[in-house]
Amino acid sequence: MPLEEPKPRILPRAEHAVSRKQIDSDSLKVLYRLNRNGHKAYLVGGCVRDLLLGRQPKDFDVSTDATPGQVRKLFRNCFLVGRRFRLAHIRFGKDNLVEVATFRRQPEEGELPEDPADHFGFVENVFGSPAEDAFRRDFTINALYYDINDFSVIDFVGGLEDLDAGVIRVIGDPQVRFSEDPVRMLRALEFSARLDFTLDDATREAIYQRAPLIAEASPARVRDELMELFRHKVGGEVLRVAQEVELLEPMLAGYRADEATFKLLDNIDRRTRETGKTPQEGFLLAALFVEAFVSRCPTDQDHHIGDALRIANQLLTPHCAHFRISHGTRHIARELLVGIFRLQRGPGFKGERRFLRHPQTPQVMELFALWQESRDGDRELAESWQERLAAVQQPPPQQPSEKSSPRRSRRRKPRRRQRSPKATS
Repeated sequence: MPLEEPKPRILPRAEHAVSRKQIDSDSLKVLYRLNRNGHKAYLVGGCVRDLLLGRQPKDFDVSTDATPGQVRKLFRNCFLVGRRFRLAHIRFGKDNLVEVATFRRQPEEGELPEDPADHFGFVENVFGSPAEDAFRRDFTINALYYDINDFSVIDFVGGLEDLDAGVIRVIGDPQVRFSEDPVRMLRALEFSARLDFTLDDATREAIYQRAPLIAEASPARVRDELMELFRHKVGGEVLRVAQEVELLEPMLAGYRADEATFKLLDNIDRRTRETGKTPQEGFLLAALFVEAFVSRCPTDQDHHIGDALRIANQLLTPHCAHFRISHGTRHIARELLVGIFRLQRGPGFKGERRFLRHPQTPQVMELFALWQESRDGDRELAESWQERLAAVQQPPPQQPSEKSSPRRSRRRKPRRRQRSPKATS
């Protein structure tokens, strides 16, 4: 006998501030067409959370009881993606894509693969009800639905209450859910920082106990999540807390940071907020290792550029191999670290002018200034290097000559065409 589904809390339109004017027009088209054809169609996840918090969502995800095949029949601009999770992607123009997922449930015992290590079967494509779908999601605040039929918000898991209280809570037993997907621990810290919410006690305790499991997560997924932290301008804050809860070291293959590094990452986040310029991966990689690099290659000793290159490679190569970071990105990070070595030892060394003319030097200067600020270092040194850089890269003014006059264009005489000798008979 199937278990009775929980009764949801329904927040009618009059009790929330979400308006269709805030929703992407293409997402509305998808919702309305599914609804007109007899399907349930909801906005779901982070977009509903952000709308309720008065934020503008980055994208809008749709959840429905229509199967991927049914969605494709309704939209000519639809294509299906994924194997483990079958999704419908509906493309509008070149830039906008609406992702549509069918309500899913936990697979039953007979639907699980014989080999537990088989992650590529179709067992995740078992469709269910909205309530079953909600209980499969990660956090309560990410499991809210917006119903286009009556403009209400539907909550099966207590997400509205946690949203009001500013709490990050895992759906179900956090020990089990983090064992299923260890990357959820990093996502919990991310949402806490992004939304300025607190972790509930059970979630925080589960992160302490399950932290070593993140070493078994896909390095590619961890790498993507790390870049996402800095796109959302919370990288420094999240990595600091990750080290406090003993998550950072297993997540980054034995890496530990000091407070100066965290301050540097905070400065990078601040720069992103001020300029809107998202840092590149090579820049972040150099920032993570700059303190360790300078401690191993101090400029007050007899170190040369060759030593700096060797030490930078020793630090970066294991990390890049673990996360499968490209040689190009590693090269950029290495050049930034060697540039820091050049700047830290001061002016007057061989190759200075060539270094100042290098196209990557402004990026080195930027990292150097942020690093000096984070450790209360020699800001005058950073400013003097900026002046030298400006002097070298500024083109010299052209001095007009007194005798100069507009050059007259000389007409070339047309070349006389040589006649070919007549053929003799």
